[in-house]
Amino acid sequence: MVDTAQPESFPISRRDSFNTRDTRTRNLKPFHSGDIKILLLENVSAKAVDILKKAGYQVEFHTKALDNATLIEKIKDVHAVGLSKTKLTEEVLSHANKLLTIGCFCIGTNQVDLSYAASRGICVFNSPFSNSRSVAELVIAEIILLARQLGDRSREMHEGVWNKVSKACYEIRGKTLGIIGYGHIGTQLGVLAEALGMHVVWYDILPVMPIGMSRAANSLEEVLAEADFVSCHVPETPETKDMIGARELALMKPNSYLINASRGTVVDIDALAAALNSGHLAGAAVDVYPTEPLANGPGFESPLRNCPNTLLTPHIGGSTEEAQRMIGVEVATSIVKYIDSGASVNAVNFAECDLRAIPSTDLTTVRIVNVHQNVPGVLRQINNILADYNVNKQISDSKGDVAYFMADVAVNDPKEISTIYEQVTAIQENIITRVLF
Repeated sequence: MVDTAQPESFPISRRDSFNTRDTRTRNLKPFHSGDIKILLLENVSAKAVDILKKAGYQVEFHTKALDNATLIEKIKDVHAVGLSKTKLTEEVLSHANKLLTIGCFCIGTNQVDLSYAASRGICVFNSPFSNSRSVAELVIAEIILLARQLGDRSREMHEGVWNKVSKACYEIRGKTLGIIGYGHIGTQLGVLAEALGMHVVWYDILPVMPIGMSRAANSLEEVLAEADFVSCHVPETPETKDMIGARELALMKPNSYLINASRGTVVDIDALAAALNSGHLAGAAVDVYPTEPLANGPGFESPLRNCPNTLLTPHIGGSTEEAQRMIGVEVATSIVKYIDSGASVNAVNFAECDLRAIPSTDLTTVRIVNVHQNVPGVLRQINNILADYNVNKQISDSKGDVAYFMADVAVNDPKEISTIYEQVTAIQENIITRVLF
């Protein structure tokens, strides 16, 4: 996929960026005559829509997902897609003739075929940390709810049953919280738990600096054996699939509690249901599931339904107004920076590259952005093309089978832009080349 349009003139007026415009640097714009078109699905944040519109793009906004046939038709003519759960498979992406970038307005990117997207020169962004506080607060709430059996008491009251009991209901002060995965969410959770008087012990495969009075455990098994509450905060990988199964549940203290707000494949649901129904665990809270409905409404099935003292929520850990706004800002900003300046920082499937901004006084420099197959000899070919020009700065990096290259090149004649563009796109290993000016 290449950009085949030619410049109408040089230099031309620059598009204003959104509110972070720096008058000391030049705002670049994509090298083509048509307008950038953005397709946003599944009711992404209004702040994201605002950022993308202020960048000068045409934005098509949908509150829900599109059926596959409509999605394929829409994706043929857009430069960026924003989504949450919509699946962008190889079949769908094969119809994307102009697509430059995909914004996943969520943490996960499993819904996108990342390797195929990269092979087509499509850069994918997400927002892995913006909802950390929201998830941590939900877990704190669930710890208190489980300790007091409030889920069961509320259900009973709605059914007209008055059941005032104190047996097996506890304060959380002085109890031990075990955190599996001490990343952005795990660390925030630990701070909040300590503020409520809990002891915090955690396990992570990476060496991490403890925060507050928390303590690192030597193994997962150590956390399971010691904690009154165990909360999972790990990514979905082959190593974390069924990380908490029948063996691990048996290692947990009798009458302890398990919370999973990470990924649905981390916990063996059948084994958890058995541990709850047998009375070994005093309760559980689950927000994520191995398979989840694609739309709201009836039809949710799980072995955990009707288990005692079990809180089931529909994947709402990051579903707060604050988190959605932050996700909208982060992903939309990444899309704008990638389209307008080539910056791939925080990309999921590309190497992360960026160049410092071009000074506002420099009206002769253009930016070459190239995605190519990661094989020997391509950089030599590109640099041979640029050898007759003044290259102010350049950067190159690779990830897997795809390499990313950026260079700021000084030109004196508008025709030179076309010459550079045509020569770089003619390289056999070229995937996509853009010129920003």
